[in-house]
Amino acid sequence: MIIRQAIIRHGRRIIATRPRLPCIRSFASEVDIKGIEASLDRSLKETHSIESLLQNESSNVVPQIDNQTHTTTQYNNDRVAEDFRSIKRQKHLTSHLGTSLTPHYSPHSLLNEPPPPSEISLPLLLASQSHLGHSTSLWNPLNSRYIFGIRSGIHIISLDITAAHLRRACRVVSGVTERGGLVLFVGTRKGQDLCVVNAAKLAGGCHLFERWTPGSITNGHQILGRCRMQVVDEFDQAIPGLENELLERPVLKPDLVVCLNPLENWVMLHECGLHGIPTVGIIDTDANPTWVTYPIPANDDSLRCVQLVAGVLGKAGEEGQRRRRERAKRGEVTYQPAQFELKSKEDEVDTGGDMEAVHHAGGSG
Repeated sequence: MIIRQAIIRHGRRIIATRPRLPCIRSFASEVDIKGIEASLDRSLKETHSIESLLQNESSNVVPQIDNQTHTTTQYNNDRVAEDFRSIKRQKHLTSHLGTSLTPHYSPHSLLNEPPPPSEISLPLLLASQSHLGHSTSLWNPLNSRYIFGIRSGIHIISLDITAAHLRRACRVVSGVTERGGLVLFVGTRKGQDLCVVNAAKLAGGCHLFERWTPGSITNGHQILGRCRMQVVDEFDQAIPGLENELLERPVLKPDLVVCLNPLENWVMLHECGLHGIPTVGIIDTDANPTWVTYPIPANDDSLRCVQLVAGVLGKAGEEGQRRRRERAKRGEVTYQPAQFELKSKEDEVDTGGDMEAVHHAGGSG
C-alpha cells in the first residue's frame, strides 16, 4: 500500500515536469548548412547573368531611322556624347514651355551693357536703390531740396530730381568729349573698380580706382612729370616725332572729373576747384552738394546705383566721341589743336655766342 502510494505520488511529479532539451532535439530535424550555401551561390549566379544580359542589350541599341531618307544612321558608341545629344533634344522640345518674364531686371547688365542716357527711367533708378539715403541724424541741410520724405528714420531721395540731374550730367560729359576733352573717372571704394574702368573705356578717358595722391593737380609737374604723353590727330591717330616737344610742356590736366564717392576724395575736389576744373559727383544725403559742380543726388553706398550712374555717363561720353569722329570725317575740328614749332636741321645754327650769326640765319631763312 505504501509502495503504490509512493509510485502514484512520484508519477504525478514526473508527468507535471517539462521534458528536458535532449528530448525536444530528438524530435527536431537537423539544419542542412551546405544546402543553404548552394542555394545562395545559385541565386548569385542568376543575378550576375541577368546583369550581363542587360548590359549587352543596352550596348546593342537599335539605330535611328532618318525621316527623310528612311535609312538607318550610324550609332556612336560613346555614351557621354549620346546623353548630351539627348539632353539637347529634350531642351529643344521643352524650351517653349513655361513663362517668360519680359522685361526683367538683370543687375549684371548694368556693368556689361549699361543703358544709354535716353533710357533713364524712374523704375530703373528705383531698382538700383538710388532713392535710399542715410539716417535723418546724418543729413546735410543743403540736401533738403533733393529729399522726398522720411521712411523708418531714413531720408528718401526724390527720383525725379535724380533723373533730371543725371540727364544734365550726361549732356555735360557728352559735350566735353565731343570737343576733344579729357574726362577722368574716379571711384576708390571697394567694388567700384570695374565700373570705373568700363566707363573710362566707353568715354575714351582716364580712370582712377585707388587712393588719390594729394597734389596731383596742384603739384602735377613734380608728381606726374614722368608720365608718358603722345600727340594725336582728330582721328585719334598718334603723330610721331613730337616726343621731345612734349618734355617742355606742362602736365596734362583733365577737362572734367567724375567722382563716384566725393566723401573720400574731398582733397581731389578741392584741387579741381582751385584750378577751375568742373566736377560731377554722386551726392548722398550726408554729403555737401557744393563740393561738386554738377551734383547727382543718389545713393553712393549702393553698388548697383554707382554702376548705373557710371555706365550712363560712360555711354554719354561714347556718344560724344562718335559725334566728334563724324564731324572730323567731314573736315570739322571741334577743338583748338595745340601749336608746335617744328625745327628743321637747316634752322638749327650753332651760334657759338655770336648774335650776328643768329640774325644772319633768321634773315637768310
